Amino acid sequence: MTAPAAGRTRIFTIPNFISLGRLALVPVMVVWIFSGRLWAAGVLLAVLGATDWVDGWIARRFDQGSDIGKVLDPTADRILLIATAVALLVKGLVPTWFGVLVLAREVVIAIAVLVLAVIGARRIDVQWSGKAGTLALMFAFPAFVFAHETTGAWNISCLVVAWGFAVSGLVLSYWAAAQYVPLARTAVREGRAARAEAVAQEGAGTS
Repeated sequence: MTAPAAGRTRIFTIPNFISLGRLALVPVMVVWIFSGRLWAAGVLLAVLGATDWVDGWIARRFDQGSDIGKVLDPTADRILLIATAVALLVKGLVPTWFGVLVLAREVVIAIAVLVLAVIGARRIDVQWSGKAGTLALMFAFPAFVFAHETTGAWNISCLVVAWGFAVSGLVLSYWAAAQYVPLARTAVREGRAARAEAVAQEGAGTS
């Protein structure tokens, strides 16, 4: 096995541990929201959003990217976004239409990923616009939480930050979803071609 191939199959990397840590903290964040510990929940959300950028930077800077990380990181993002949107919608901490748009996009993407896997498409790498949109939404959510807990100038400042990240996050994430349509078609075609080639090679090896 070559060194690059071995690197891609690594499991125990710092970015992967960060992604697992983010997943482990999702229930904590949800409990804090429903128990009224909104300041703590907002801070935790902001930290989780920042670590989404940190693990990617570490993976690139220190060559710690891996195949499992390419699946684990977006999975952690999706679970965090869905859990946060549901919790904040139930508590009335974000506008209903905003939370619904976030949830609709994440649910559609999750279903599409499952369908593509079932029909044998190759994995599609996360696009820059999708990661940027996710990061913006992860900062919009805590800003809405802080806006709920503040008054006066602080409330206005939090709302400005919240809406700035919310609008840019929605635009980028839906733009990324549109980009996945042609990418999905290519992934299906290439996945099927790879399977056909593997079957042909297996047949040639046993003949």
